[in-house]
Amino acid sequence: MTKTEEHDPVGSTFESWLEEEGILEEATEHAVKAVISWQLQKTMAERGLSKKSMAALMGTSRSQLDRLLDPESDAVTLKSLMRAARLVGKKIKIDLVDAA
Repeated sequence: MTKTEEHDPVGSTFESWLEEEGILEEATEHAVKAVISWQLQKTMAERGLSKKSMAALMGTSRSQLDRLLDPESDAVTLKSLMRAARLVGKKIKIDLVDAA
């Protein structure tokens, strides 16, 4: 096969597969939480904020901050995430899009 030949997609998209498996919403929720957690941790590092100092800024414990930054934790509110983002000079943006 040459470089100029095009490939036709085979099968469905990953998103449609997740939907077929009935796990699209759960996977999306986990991915969003993981990205926000990663971005918060990256920004904390850029600002030289340890978890201990970030917890102090938030007026919370280190263990509560660990839960906030844990993508597996369901015990996190949008309010807490927005507060943490604000403390590192960021904001969380959420959009509603049409379901396909």
